[in-house]
Amino acid sequence: MNLQSEPAQGEWGPFGRPLFNDPSARALSRVGVIDVGSNSVRLVVFDGAARSPAYFYNEKIMCGLGAGLSETGRLNPEGRRRALSAMRRFQRIAEGMDLPPLTAVATAAVRDAEDGPEFRDDIQRETGLRLWVIDGEEEARLSAQGVLLGWPGSYGLVCDIGGSSMELAEIAEGRVGKRTTSQLGPLKLAGMSGGARARKDYIKSVMADLSDRMGPQHNRLFLVGGSWRAIAKIDMHRRGYPLKVLHEYRMSPSAVQATVRHIAESDPDALRNACGVSSARMALVPIASEVLSRLVRTFKPKDIAISSYGIREGLLYEQMPQRLRDRDPLIEACRFAEAKDARLPGFGRTLFDFVTPLFRAAPPARQRLIKAASLLHDVSWRAHPDYRAEVCFDNATRANLGGLKHSERVFLGLALLHRYSNKRDGTAFDNLYTLLDDRSQHQAEVLGKAMRLGAMLLMQKEGPGAALIWQPKKRKLTLTMPKATQDLFGEVAEARFLSLATTLNAETSVKIT
Repeated sequence: MNLQSEPAQGEWGPFGRPLFNDPSARALSRVGVIDVGSNSVRLVVFDGAARSPAYFYNEKIMCGLGAGLSETGRLNPEGRRRALSAMRRFQRIAEGMDLPPLTAVATAAVRDAEDGPEFRDDIQRETGLRLWVIDGEEEARLSAQGVLLGWPGSYGLVCDIGGSSMELAEIAEGRVGKRTTSQLGPLKLAGMSGGARARKDYIKSVMADLSDRMGPQHNRLFLVGGSWRAIAKIDMHRRGYPLKVLHEYRMSPSAVQATVRHIAESDPDALRNACGVSSARMALVPIASEVLSRLVRTFKPKDIAISSYGIREGLLYEQMPQRLRDRDPLIEACRFAEAKDARLPGFGRTLFDFVTPLFRAAPPARQRLIKAASLLHDVSWRAHPDYRAEVCFDNATRANLGGLKHSERVFLGLALLHRYSNKRDGTAFDNLYTLLDDRSQHQAEVLGKAMRLGAMLLMQKEGPGAALIWQPKKRKLTLTMPKATQDLFGEVAEARFLSLATTLNAETSVKIT
């Protein structure tokens, strides 16, 4: 079967045939990656639909390999011991999971340290793992590919900060363009002589050089790395932001500068406890915030997005065939969830066709969310009926899904909540609804109630069934059903039909054909 030659349209509709069951995709279904950074060593095992992988296993050890590197030229001895111990543990974990060979990469600290080759040899001798030491431009490329895994078709500037370096890469049309590296990692900057004034002058000088190398970059700025995520947590806390999901969290340039000032004026321990930042990470945040402030002043992005995807996801992206890279990570993840957890896998496509007449004028971005909701409408059926609606909302808003803005997460969650409940008032999520405008809240409710109705009337994946006819100008909603299936339209189904009509402010009609 040549999936690459299959049309995107046809029986599978505008979203194309799912790819996760193709052998070339399933070969990527469980992949282990180790990232040996200047500050931390992390193992991630990806599992599930290859285009939008789930994190089957994720463990991080804060080793501080790069601490003191600028003064000694060597890896931190205690950090080196801890990193080697972590690598031994990770290799044992991989053996226990029966994984394919792990991919292990090291970045700035190991490539800059004079004892880096010795450390690499120690790892291979004690674990059998080959540690690939990549240069700064390759690190920038892989981090940018990680962003592309989560945001296909995105464009802008990717900035990945580690302990000992900071990389920049431009992305556009699904590809990585110019890229460069610098010594602006907070661990390295912490060891500078001359104090705060000398550090700020150095940051300003290096950033100006980076701007000359990269050229104008006034689009979106994607931030990758633990220090950036810690600053985003602090920004959330300062703003009282309701959805504590870092991936796709957005900040304006002015918000970044306000948070930088907030960090400088706050007690570090109090801020760390309030925001859930580790002490090792918090020690780097003040210097990282100085770098971020200058980065935003220099490149003047239109907005700023946090990416939880970086070099590890970039390594997975590297192994994907192009036809898989081109797919929508949200839709592929939802298809995988339906195939794994729904009572009637494949029914989501039928339900999507049923609700589509209500959203004929919806733009592609909204149609995409309608498709995702249709695929996910039944994956939480095992939850207790009294809590199923809230479980659906919580899963949608907090799940590891790529390619979703926070407002889109809430739309998806609200639609799924109404799949199981007519009302949403009084839940624990009331403060999150404010991330959606009133019109989008209404559309999510309509979608949820339409799925709630369709789930009762379409008891098969194929063949003629119930259909909706929506005449918005006349405010008239018609339900048509084949005579052979009219018995499905019982009292509960009728109540659900009337609830949908009430939300649409519509008159109703039922036609048996």
